[in-house]
Amino acid sequence: MRFVDEVSIKVEAGAGGNGCVSFRREKFIPFGGPDGGDGGAGGSIFIQAEGNTNTLVDYRYTRSFRAERGKNGSGANCTGRSAPDIVLKVPLGTTVLDEDSGEVLADLIAAGQQIKVVAGGKGGLGNTHFKSSTNRAPHKALPGLPGEVRQLRLEMKVVADVGLLGLPNAGKSTLIRAISAARPKVADYPFTTLVPNLGVVDVDRHRSFVVADIPGLIEGAADGAGLGIRFLKHLARTRILLHLVDLAPVDEMDPVHAVQIISQELQRYSPALASLPRWLLLNKTDMLPADEVESVCASVVQRLQWKGPVYAISGLAAEGTSALCQALMVEIEKMCVREQEESEFAAHQEALRQQIQAEGRAKIAALAELRKAQRRASLEADAADDEDWNEGDYDVDTEYRP
Repeated sequence: MRFVDEVSIKVEAGAGGNGCVSFRREKFIPFGGPDGGDGGAGGSIFIQAEGNTNTLVDYRYTRSFRAERGKNGSGANCTGRSAPDIVLKVPLGTTVLDEDSGEVLADLIAAGQQIKVVAGGKGGLGNTHFKSSTNRAPHKALPGLPGEVRQLRLEMKVVADVGLLGLPNAGKSTLIRAISAARPKVADYPFTTLVPNLGVVDVDRHRSFVVADIPGLIEGAADGAGLGIRFLKHLARTRILLHLVDLAPVDEMDPVHAVQIISQELQRYSPALASLPRWLLLNKTDMLPADEVESVCASVVQRLQWKGPVYAISGLAAEGTSALCQALMVEIEKMCVREQEESEFAAHQEALRQQIQAEGRAKIAALAELRKAQRRASLEADAADDEDWNEGDYDVDTEYRP
């Protein structure tokens, strides 16, 4: 299934049905009076989160949705039938935005959570509503109101407690395979992970958390290098970031420099995201001599002046992963309890998530504008070269003589 995490769609609610102008006509009742019914309401459109999908591919090609119009009213005070509503299903973690105003309409993170994005128009009134002592035979009825129309942007962000960061081939996919049932692709070349992967880590009975693996970042990712920063938005809902670094890289890159690259790209993308708790994972300890592991890890931590938690692990050999998962579970449970008991902390966490999303959207929009400007400059340069070529001084009358 193709992974699609951003789409733009147009939603149009149905108009209401028209009211009816009608009069009661029965034998032996010469003055039956008005009996025109009201029009039915137009259909509304809802967006609802579902847990059985993880992509917006259903909206990749079908970009417009229109609800039906309500039926017109009829005689004998019969109200027209209201049109059925439309419910659009989206994955958990989908943010619904009004594309014209940029307003965030909803953040759908729970199964079954829904929002009405456009409301159907109300039905028009029949002429029975306009009768009075001075107007006993009104020939007036109202048309149905039009339905709302909106251009929406759907942005899906995975719902996970822990996010994995690192350069390509740092061992993120291998780690998620070791601690969960997820089976992302693993190979000995960069960018084997092209889309985010989720894994559920079962620490104990009824104790588990979700970990997200995103494609690796490289230097210059904030400027569009490699796969860029479009997948960093999937870390906006995480509580803890795990920063993996390869202790024995094939290209012999200094692990300290590798950590600094990711830290810089993270800061350039979103300072709020960079402020989340980040744990350092010194990976691939099995590739070092056993008597050198401790000294190498201590050297990296000392040179980085790292203040947060540090774990030396091997995702391939599953060494140190059990202790890591236990510590993560304890920390996540503490944060959940604190959010439930302290309203200020919960509000701060929600504000931080919103800030991460806002900074990410601003960065991606700025990068898109930069690319447009670069393409425009390139086209103008090509056009200038073509103009110089056409206006060149060529002697076309010179006869060729061998």
